[in-house]
Amino acid sequence: MITKTASAKYEGLGKDGKGHISTQSGALDNQPYGFQTRFEDANGTNPEELVAAAHASCFTMALSFALAKAGHQQGTLETSAKVTLEKDGDGYNVTRSDLTLTGNVKGIDEAKFADLAKEAKANCPISKLLNCEISLEITFNG
Repeated sequence: MITKTASAKYEGLGKDGKGHISTQSGALDNQPYGFQTRFEDANGTNPEELVAAAHASCFTMALSFALAKAGHQQGTLETSAKVTLEKDGDGYNVTRSDLTLTGNVKGIDEAKFADLAKEAKANCPISKLLNCEISLEITFNG
């Protein structure tokens, strides 16, 4: 079992509050977040951006391992994730995560690559965690 940690501190309440996020690894260390970083264009991060980063990285790693298991040793995978937050009654809901993948892997045909990508999308741990629609757009450059 692997357990990773992160922490958030929020000082002040509501729109006037300011928060900071830190991760166990130190990749984020007191990174600012708050209303302005989530709903406006202030510098800092927000939960949806962090979920997008987690989903893109998890999916890409899962596909990388699937390709290696299928006997492929060389390639480049690049994924972006776009996480959508929508108003839902009095609150908000993450409604979708759209993955966009570009793959350059020699020695595999496009159909097999797409099959492995779809399997990785369905089975990466972050996809399993999310309770929303997940789409996948693939560009394959062989």
